[in-house]
Amino acid sequence: MKISTKLAHFSSPLYLESGRILEPYTIAYETYGELNSDNSNVILITHALSGSHQAAGKADSSNKVGWWDDLIGDGKAVDTTKYFVICTNVLGSCFGSTSPMSNNYPSHQPFRLKFPVLTIKDMVKAQILLLSSLGIYKLKAIIGGSMGGMQALQFAVDYPYLSEHIVSLAATDETRAWAIAFNKVAIEAIRQDPRFLSGNYEKDAFLEQGLSGLAIGRIAGHISYLSPKSMDKKFARDYVSNDGLFELFGRYEVERYMEYNTANFSKYFDPLSYLYIVKAINTFSLQRGYDSKEEAILRIKSNIHLISFSSDYLFFSSEMSEFHELLIANNISSTYEDVQSDYGHDAFLVEVYKFEDKIREILK
Repeated sequence: MKISTKLAHFSSPLYLESGRILEPYTIAYETYGELNSDNSNVILITHALSGSHQAAGKADSSNKVGWWDDLIGDGKAVDTTKYFVICTNVLGSCFGSTSPMSNNYPSHQPFRLKFPVLTIKDMVKAQILLLSSLGIYKLKAIIGGSMGGMQALQFAVDYPYLSEHIVSLAATDETRAWAIAFNKVAIEAIRQDPRFLSGNYEKDAFLEQGLSGLAIGRIAGHISYLSPKSMDKKFARDYVSNDGLFELFGRYEVERYMEYNTANFSKYFDPLSYLYIVKAINTFSLQRGYDSKEEAILRIKSNIHLISFSSDYLFFSSEMSEFHELLIANNISSTYEDVQSDYGHDAFLVEVYKFEDKIREILK
């Protein structure tokens, strides 16, 4: 599989939903496979909150495998011997695209809290401009999970003739109060950490020790990404062998797992990026900008494919099911499948084998 990682620089202004302007800006992206002669074999992959443009394979010497490598590659469901696959790092993220810690041109100081609030609509608009710069105006499919699934649906509404198929997994048509409440834990944990310095920390300040506030907030995220059954199966009531049961801060294995994974996450993910992306997730609603949800979805011309997971405790299956019924009631082409899984929200990342045949069928 041919992998290419690039940065695209844009000097023209990007007009944001808030009314503010981002200028100039950069988008990091990665491609897999070969573009055919008439640019008709393109699939766009959209990533979740903590994801990046590195969706498959190993693009560098770090040996880190792309986050959806089980789905994308030669002979896989998204077959890179047939399709030219693009994945971009969303604006606001800390993996190469313009973000709060990028320099606020023309100064050489980071934006920090002067960075504009972004929405899912803004992220999608920036990707449209990237595709146009590459001479790509028609897609075979847009596929994304979680926040990536939100982007996929936003593409369907805002750019109705862009893609033949839209595949949205483990997502929703608008973020509900339950998910916003989970995100609030992370927001406040970051803001209240004294080392956060109200966003005035230096670049790479947390590479060695991480930021405790982000790590604590990420624990809430991890809980929402898993499910009670998956936790019971993975950890049960096992206790850390060298921690005393009657020590006040002795730990169960599930506690140690949360500590280890979230501490590592806080060393490589920028806390301001986390705040800005969470804000974009919280504000997501396909209806915003239209008089009603029906008016928004009546713009859709793509074939919509919705995939939920039965144990998802972040974006519930019922949200996808209700949205599917609304699409059908308005004569929008839509399929829906609720995948039976005990893994929770993260099943779209770790249980690819449960839905890869569905993706193959869609792409035929």
